[in-house]
Amino acid sequence: MTTDQRAPARARLLEAADRVLFDRGIRGTPVDELLHEARVSTATLYTHFGSKDALVAEALRMRLAEWRTAWDRCIIAATDDLERLLAVFDALATYRSEQHHPARWCAFLAAAAELPATTDAIGEVLAADTALLADRLVHLSRPLAGQRAHDLADEVLIAYSGTLAAFLRGAPAEPIEAGRRLARSAAGAYRRE
Repeated sequence: MTTDQRAPARARLLEAADRVLFDRGIRGTPVDELLHEARVSTATLYTHFGSKDALVAEALRMRLAEWRTAWDRCIIAATDDLERLLAVFDALATYRSEQHHPARWCAFLAAAAELPATTDAIGEVLAADTALLADRLVHLSRPLAGQRAHDLADEVLIAYSGTLAAFLRGAPAEPIEAGRRLARSAAGAYRRE
């Protein structure tokens, strides 16, 4: 690929960050490795982002936007209240198949585990991801669980988080389906009350 055919430097940096940081680790990946992957200079990184952490935050922001779009589409396609609640699992399957992100599990959980006390731009994106999940699951739980919507949303969130962790373990063989069954069972218990 000639220089004229390459993506702009900013896009190459974001692609490199997405390819390596959430799989190999944010702190464990040296800046030099990112620069090599992106085929840019140190000055280019700092011109576009100001720091490695700002690059990480922007890569996470992009993932959050992609995730929200995938989830929105699955909610819209759902045919009833239960399927709208369970659409988080459909969105996960869609996101993993369409976005082709290399990370073995969730970039947001990986970043939160690696940077537990962050309050900067990375922390803001992590908080936005958590808020999206929590708020939307409560909203989607309300038609099924009424005043106990928060309880059902918590249970679905635990099933979803367990699904993500199962990708690291490699078991069960179909973690999305297992998480969906668990969440369906939880929702069924609230519908009977």
